[in-house]
Amino acid sequence: MSRTSKERVLLYVFVGLFALMSLISPNKFLSPGNLQSMATQLPELGLISLGMMVVILTGGIDLSITYTAALSGIVGALVLSAGYTGGAGEAAAGLLIMKALLAILVTAGLCGSLNGFLVSYVGVSPILVTLGTMTLFEGISLWLTKGGAVSGFPEEFQWIGNGYVGFVPVPILIFAVFAVITAILLERTPWGRSVYMFGCNPVATYFSGINTKKTVMWVYLYAALLAAAAAIIMISRYNSAKVDYGSSYLLQSVAIVVLGGTDIAGGYGKVVGTVIAVGIIQVLSSGLNLIGINRFIVDVTMGALLIGVLLLNYFIGKGSLGKGVKKDAQKANTAL
Repeated sequence: MSRTSKERVLLYVFVGLFALMSLISPNKFLSPGNLQSMATQLPELGLISLGMMVVILTGGIDLSITYTAALSGIVGALVLSAGYTGGAGEAAAGLLIMKALLAILVTAGLCGSLNGFLVSYVGVSPILVTLGTMTLFEGISLWLTKGGAVSGFPEEFQWIGNGYVGFVPVPILIFAVFAVITAILLERTPWGRSVYMFGCNPVATYFSGINTKKTVMWVYLYAALLAAAAAIIMISRYNSAKVDYGSSYLLQSVAIVVLGGTDIAGGYGKVVGTVIAVGIIQVLSSGLNLIGINRFIVDVTMGALLIGVLLLNYFIGKGSLGKGVKKDAQKANTAL
């Protein structure tokens, strides 16, 4: 199976699942309320999944990505709640929102920098680093919130997670913009090509003259930026921030990345595959819940789907796809 046909198969699966759920429960699944619910939930998981994908492309993993989102969201929420007095003018609210967004980005940047520095410059295993920082970020979040929720935001800020541009939810537009940016960065820039090369062969990439430490550092920084975008949407949509917001997205994001065709060992993956996989998981989860399937059965179904995709990727990787990835790495090396 070629790489292009792999994404095409994913698209067929998405369309087939959507049609199946529409036939099984047309009144519920196709209702404006359910479609709106899926459209508002998908971007948060999608942004986390894009961040996870970029890291996995290097052969690493970021177990702290959801708590990077949680911590940065909490810091932004504290800025908002501390400065919001109610009844303030639009100019004052706008300035407060800008301060909160800056606080979120700076916090996420610090989290990503810590991960990137320990992985790329110190040389610690990504799974060990991010397992440690996951606990660290969770602990800081609990300390800041005392385990409770931070709430009380300007109405203007809530528009980010609940507003519309025409009939399109704002979160969907944010996700679409970041998906396009990520695709361009990975497929049209020297940094993106070096990410793929590093995932295929770190040693060869280093000896080809590429600053691999800088490449990996920016990978974790960019993943943290995507986590920050997810945090902004989450705290805006819920009008509050809490430690466990988005924590369930961690394993789902890994499943989505693998389902989307990204090689878990690194070196291959496309944004379009990840985006389609997000849609598949969202449709499957929403559809099964609407027809009354037990939540545990939904989890079992997703787990079985993930195992099946892993096995499929394994057998494909031994054949033409694996050879194609190596050719892509050689082309990228020549281009650089």
